[in-house]
Amino acid sequence: MEKGKAVMGVGRRWAVDFSDFSSSRDLPDPPGFSRSSLDQDDSTVSRQKKDAEANWKAQKAWEVAQAPFKNLMMMGFMMWMAGSTVHLFSIGITFSALWQPISALQGVGKVFEPYKDNKVDLLAQKLVFIALNLVGLALGVWKLNTLGLLPTHPSDWVSSLPPAPEVEFSGGGIPLR
Repeated sequence: MEKGKAVMGVGRRWAVDFSDFSSSRDLPDPPGFSRSSLDQDDSTVSRQKKDAEANWKAQKAWEVAQAPFKNLMMMGFMMWMAGSTVHLFSIGITFSALWQPISALQGVGKVFEPYKDNKVDLLAQKLVFIALNLVGLALGVWKLNTLGLLPTHPSDWVSSLPPAPEVEFSGGGIPLR
C-alpha cells in the first residue's frame, strides 16, 4: 500500500482517495458536514438569529451597567492615595470623582441606546448603572467631607448669623459729681 492512499474497506478511517478525481464539480461532502442544517426553515433560522442578537445585547448591556464598579475601585484608591489634606491633587481627584458620576447619570439614555430591542428589557441594567454612579457620587461627597470642604459644623455658618444682641453696656471716663 502506498503512503497516503487507502484501499477500499481497509485503511485509515478519515483517509480520502484522490486518485479518482473527475473533472466534474460534483464533489462529495466533507467529513462531518450535514446538509440537514441547510434545509432548516428560514423563519427558524431568523428567529434564532434574533434571539441570539437579543441575548448578546442583554449581555453587553450588563457589561456597560457594571462598568462604573471598576471606576469606583480606581477612584477610591486614588482618593486614598491623595490623603486628607487640601492641595491641588486631592481637589482634582475629588472634582473628578464628583464630575464623572454626574455626567454619566445625565447620559443614561445615550449609554444604553445601542442595546435597545423589543426583546431586551433594560430596566435592571439601567438601575444598576444608576445605583453604581450614585455610590460614586457619595464617594466624592465623602471625600469632600474628609477634606473639610463641606459645611457640616455650626462654625461654618457663623457668617450668615445675625450679630448677637448686646446685653450690657459699659462706659468709662465720665466722673459723676
